[in-house]
Amino acid sequence: MFANLSPWEEVLIARHKDRPYALDYVRMIFDQYMELSGDRVWANDEAVIGGPAFLDGRPVVVIGQQKGRDLRERQRRNFGCARGPGFRKALRLARLAERFGRPLISFVDTSAAAADLRAEETGVSEAIARNMAEFAFLRTPIVAIVIGEGGSGGAMGMAVGDRVLMLEHAVFSVIPPEGCAAILWRDKEQAPQAATALKLTAKSAQHLGIVEHVLPEPLGGAHRDPSAMAASIKLSITAVLEELGRMSLDDLVAARYARYRRMGVWRTEPPSERAAEKPS
Repeated sequence: MFANLSPWEEVLIARHKDRPYALDYVRMIFDQYMELSGDRVWANDEAVIGGPAFLDGRPVVVIGQQKGRDLRERQRRNFGCARGPGFRKALRLARLAERFGRPLISFVDTSAAAADLRAEETGVSEAIARNMAEFAFLRTPIVAIVIGEGGSGGAMGMAVGDRVLMLEHAVFSVIPPEGCAAILWRDKEQAPQAATALKLTAKSAQHLGIVEHVLPEPLGGAHRDPSAMAASIKLSITAVLEELGRMSLDDLVAARYARYRRMGVWRTEPPSERAAEKPS
């Protein structure tokens, strides 16, 4: 059954209430994690977490999006939908990683960036754009892992990296299916159809070159065996960092820039070539 899930069913698993969140993986994978707060400009956005940590003795910096377990925590963290201060916090920590030569590990899990008045007041659009621009040229290895939902600019504000990993039942799309359905068909009930059209599954993302590695989940989803999933993520992060560590910083940044320039490139044949192929 789980080998033949529809895209909409993948969305439902990615949103499962018991699915491990960023802080769950941080506690299981890293040692001596110390959370830092604030963006040094506006405030502390609790939808984004992060700080220095150790991965098997190797110093790293971790950032992530945290949705929250119960209603009170979800409200406090705005359901994992960051505003301007959240993305600026992530950039502050990314610069810290670069300054001290630590790899940056980013856990992506958000339906989208916040889209309310407060988000606009705190400059969410500018903050996302700045993160994408600056992450592209950070002189330190960056590994991003989509652990649940990778939604819209909210995900891209923290998912620019040298390698992007994705859990088997995670999703990655330009817009949540409900939003897509509301725009295209003016009916949120068409979300399953939108999910299919968006090509948001891990397999589709890998096929399109958006992510490099899809990590298998325990049968039924990551929430069935969080420890096993965390061990798999840790092993993958370690392997990727070893691979990236063999590259010079100049080559690392150049390859990262080229990676994103390749996305969305399509080749079409000129009309003259198509006509030449037709039988006379």
